Amino acid sequence: MLSFKKNITDNMSETPLVNIEKINRALGTNVIVKLEKNNPGGSIKDRAAIFIIEQAEKSGFLKPGGTIIESSSGNFAISLSMIGAAKGYRVIALVDPKATETNKALMKAYGAEVITVTEQDDTGSYHKTRIKLANELAREIPGSYRPDQCFNVLSSVAHYHTTAREIHAQTGGNIAGIVCAVSTGGQIGGIAEYFSKHLPEAKVICVDAYGSSIFGGPAHAYKIPGVGLGWTPRNISDVSKIDYVYRAKDESAYIAARLLCRHEGILAGVSSGAVLLSALNVSKRLGNSKPIIAVLGDSGERYLDTLFNDRWLESNNIDTGVEFERLLTLTESMEAPVESGNIESNYRDDLIKLLEVPTTTITHYSMLEK
Repeated sequence: MLSFKKNITDNMSETPLVNIEKINRALGTNVIVKLEKNNPGGSIKDRAAIFIIEQAEKSGFLKPGGTIIESSSGNFAISLSMIGAAKGYRVIALVDPKATETNKALMKAYGAEVITVTEQDDTGSYHKTRIKLANELAREIPGSYRPDQCFNVLSSVAHYHTTAREIHAQTGGNIAGIVCAVSTGGQIGGIAEYFSKHLPEAKVICVDAYGSSIFGGPAHAYKIPGVGLGWTPRNISDVSKIDYVYRAKDESAYIAARLLCRHEGILAGVSSGAVLLSALNVSKRLGNSKPIIAVLGDSGERYLDTLFNDRWLESNNIDTGVEFERLLTLTESMEAPVESGNIESNYRDDLIKLLEVPTTTITHYSMLEK
């Protein structure tokens, strides 16, 4: 009997767990990676994007033939572009100069309109200026909807019900912890919420970049895509549910991602390099008796013009060496993580009004109860 899915957005399935055997053997670690590049749109962002759009359809915020407008320089916009192509929505993606040519090409391949925002905000990044312009366009264009991954807490709800439950089921709970990039808070927020309730002995580890001020500290520009904001997103409902916060250096994240590809045959993105190093470090810290699950958000194919381009790396003062021995040095040189109880929050609810976030965006968990 012929079996098929209704469309590509109905094709979400369990993503695999893979042992990094050579690395674990050499470093004395116990890390298993979860390959989110196996999602239909090629990244972990598919999970939240599909969930948010389906909720918007059910609520009537997004109607047939409508327009999806989003501020994203990477995977979330690509996921929305895929959804728009499959469901017949117009998609407008607001990106910034850090967006790779490959990412922009993928958005356009699905039919999305891409606008590059070049004005920096007060943190040296582009998040606020992108979001403000996206919200202006949403007010001007009839029938538009803003998923708004930076403020929409449905993102963490999606990861609670998919990513976190899936990891628990795949491992039977026999794990020491889970490591993922902070991104806009959905992944870590949903995972932290789930495991604090269902497996509190498992450590939840968050990876951010130097220069991001999600957990306080000075804000400045950084080169790791897929991590960081200038404030703590409400997708993280309670920072005390996170056990460790690591900050990764730009160069280390790039080198680690390249080493993972060269020595394990796993092609993953830059933020995955940061996640890998943090997972290896915490595996040593916790004694390696149970595996650490490292959630790798996307594929390195999206970074062929940066991460795997020696000329680009050299122009950005990033070492191009891929000697296996470097992985141990990078792992051991990571600064100790900030532990629960000392993790700062930097919530900026004033930005909801300042950036004119639409009322259709679910900005607080309390709104879900209405």
